[in-house]
Amino acid sequence: QVQVVESGGGLVQAGGSLRLSCTASGRTFSIYFMGWFRQAPGKEREFVANINWNGGIRYYADSVKGRFTISTDNAKNTVYLQMSSLKPEDTAVYYCAADRNGRSATDYSPQAYDYWGQGTQVTVSS
Repeated sequence: QVQVVESGGGLVQAGGSLRLSCTASGRTFSIYFMGWFRQAPGKEREFVANINWNGGIRYYADSVKGRFTISTDNAKNTVYLQMSSLKPEDTAVYYCAADRNGRSATDYSPQAYDYWGQGTQVTVSS
């Protein structure tokens, strides 16, 4: 069993920056990848980025490349999403997820992940 908890959401102006944190607990030794997704009102849950625990493999959605950075702090069992140059269209609930089987190395859908956080709201004003 793995528990995932997000924090760091809030309200920022367009062009600003925000850093989200996600801490995993429980059977964390079984986690291969951590991922970030987001879901805006009326839209499907959308892949943002993922990373393996060593930080050697990272993948970003085209919509956030060059603006968002995903990283890990292994000692704290924590993954971060540093967001910069934020746009109003980045407004969404952001979710952190854990993949215990490594499927997310090639599968970027929500179904590749086994454990999910509660979500944290990010609102970007114009």
